[in-house]
Amino acid sequence: MRFLINVIDQSIPQPGDATEMAAIDAFNDKLQNNGNWIFAWGLEAPAKAKLIDNRESKNLIENRPLFEGPENISGFWLIEAGDMKEAESLALDASLACNRKVELRPLH
Repeated sequence: MRFLINVIDQSIPQPGDATEMAAIDAFNDKLQNNGNWIFAWGLEAPAKAKLIDNRESKNLIENRPLFEGPENISGFWLIEAGDMKEAESLALDASLACNRKVELRPLH
């Protein structure tokens, strides 16, 4: 089963310090070594987002994120896990490593 782990950050993402980055690197290594790793990446701040709607050839491009609020998604992991229980355990490890809340969602 595949899952998305979204990293939840405050309005302006704060880069992690050296200890936090080392913990994230160790978590990434664990995912890779255990066959859970698919992909991971950080995202730019919501201020750089563009909302695009070309339904019915509208050609609408807005310089804003989809959702505006005190929290946003600042990064993500795509993982492989045997079941939801394993994915939840990995999401708990992800939250601890990046020192942020995370959202776990199964992929179709």
